[in-house]
Amino acid sequence: MKNITLNVQGMSCGHCVNSIEGSVGQLEGVSEVKVKLNDAQVEVAFNEMQVSLDKIKETIEDQGYEVE
Repeated sequence: MKNITLNVQGMSCGHCVNSIEGSVGQLEGVSEVKVKLNDAQVEVAFNEMQVSLDKIKETIEDQGYEVE
């Protein structure tokens, strides 16, 4: 299991949190997603054998947010 913290711009409310946690959480291999709205960060625990970091970033960006 790998844990990463991504800096994500554009999050401003509870809907943003639900959107990201819901979409990333549905990816196969992702075991935990936690959005820290005040810190503009998303923490993800995932299995690198099942899902790539690029796929996680792409999923967040597809929701309309910018991953730095």
